[in-house]
Amino acid sequence: MAHKALLLDGVDAICGEILSNRGFEVTEAAGLTEDELMDTIGEYDAMVVRSATRVTPKLLSKARNMRVVGRAGVGVDNIDLDAATRNGVLVMNTPDGNTISTAEHTCGLILALSRNIPAAVASLKEGRWDRKKYLGSEVHGKTLGVIGLGKIGSNVASRMNAFGMNVIGFDPFTTHERAAEMGVEMMEMDEILQRADYLTVHTPLTAQTRGLISKKNAGKIRPGMFLVNCARGGIFEESDLVSLLDDGIIGGVALDVYSQEPPSKEILEILQHPRILCTPHLGASTQEAQGKVAQQIATQIADAIEHKAFAGSLNGKSIALSTNKEVQPLLQLAERFGRLLSQIAPKHIRELSISYSGACASHSQVLTDSLLSGYLKGSVDEVVNLINARYHAESRGLKISETQSRETQTYSDLITVDLGPDAEYRKLSATPFGEADYRIVSIDGFSIEIHLEGEIIIYRNIDKPGMLAATSSALAKRDINIASLSLGRDPKNKQAITAFTVDTKPDQKDLEYIDQIDGVNVVKYASL
Repeated sequence: MAHKALLLDGVDAICGEILSNRGFEVTEAAGLTEDELMDTIGEYDAMVVRSATRVTPKLLSKARNMRVVGRAGVGVDNIDLDAATRNGVLVMNTPDGNTISTAEHTCGLILALSRNIPAAVASLKEGRWDRKKYLGSEVHGKTLGVIGLGKIGSNVASRMNAFGMNVIGFDPFTTHERAAEMGVEMMEMDEILQRADYLTVHTPLTAQTRGLISKKNAGKIRPGMFLVNCARGGIFEESDLVSLLDDGIIGGVALDVYSQEPPSKEILEILQHPRILCTPHLGASTQEAQGKVAQQIATQIADAIEHKAFAGSLNGKSIALSTNKEVQPLLQLAERFGRLLSQIAPKHIRELSISYSGACASHSQVLTDSLLSGYLKGSVDEVVNLINARYHAESRGLKISETQSRETQTYSDLITVDLGPDAEYRKLSATPFGEADYRIVSIDGFSIEIHLEGEIIIYRNIDKPGMLAATSSALAKRDINIASLSLGRDPKNKQAITAFTVDTKPDQKDLEYIDQIDGVNVVKYASL
């Protein structure tokens, strides 16, 4: 009996052709209502979507025969990955298919901003000859700041290098050596905002990137900077753009993505500003990209159904391990451990040295994948998981070394990570204590117990009377309540490491307030 595939959202016809040639019974159905989709989804073994169809837990509950959901594109924001994993449905995407198209669109917007192309076109078509009004500027010799040096960001950098631009970049997980190979000089985010003539962003929308360009950050921005966003709506604070333009803080903006799509009435009003250039999410909208991703996803789905290969799988290992009660807690531990490490590690770190002791040593490869997925999550402009985390780490120049030992000492399972000589907290160990109870148990030789959850403040301090009282009093003055604390001491050298879990997220001023206490230093904060 032939497998049945449902193609939605107007995916390119080549997708259906390939699946048909591979023996699938194919149905192409654009514009189904939610009720119609619910009524028919149970018939199909595979489904291909773009961005319009939302693959929800409710829909998946009706998809009794579904084995694979494929996204003909990069992002899977419209697919509930956790629900798919729980239902044993493989989710795939095509992360490379639209890289060139999006990079080219970004470059096109940079040039369009520089030469006032859209406004000049409209003016001439209205019968005006405004040569002086639309005096432009060359990009040659100008400085381009690229935030996020993944596949798209690095392609933009190489193309604009060819135009003679000086490219500077920020990506906390790309080494200086790898950036140099791309012709990019690495800098901190604030320095890029101060130096760049043009700024393009290629990152996910996270708490760190939301509102990167806003009135709040106006003092950090080089006056007259041109902005381009083909990544995620919300990285530029849309409601602030008009005042930033009118006040001369920024010189022009080009947007391909929006915080709400299609744009709301309020956003459309903002887009009327003469120095805002806007396109309707066209980054991946080329014949080549749509054909490429359709071809890739069709081949990937057929290979997966036939158990030949699982390229592009986002949750394959998760599905395989979802019923393994021995491995699941260790995966959770490694992922949370990675998230903490990413927030306290030095930027541009070159190597992670990971050692496993005890029973966990036999699962070291997948545990490293899980640790890396936590380490990179929120900093890579794609879904990062067990399948692709190692690739993303290595593509950024990060070297991974692993050692294993079945021998145990204090703990039956112990994961230890060495962040290298530049780290202010270099060597940390973590272990599971029980169901959903994961803890850091050692930092640089200090025995300590830090639950890997919530808002965590870690600092070094002199081991003398009154230190806990001083820091707890400082937190109280900042209206921050302590939920738990742990202390690791070295009385001989009069040194200690202290960790607080607090009820509310501290801001930078809160952390600086603690750091100013006499005897306290190396204050770090992590949110889990």
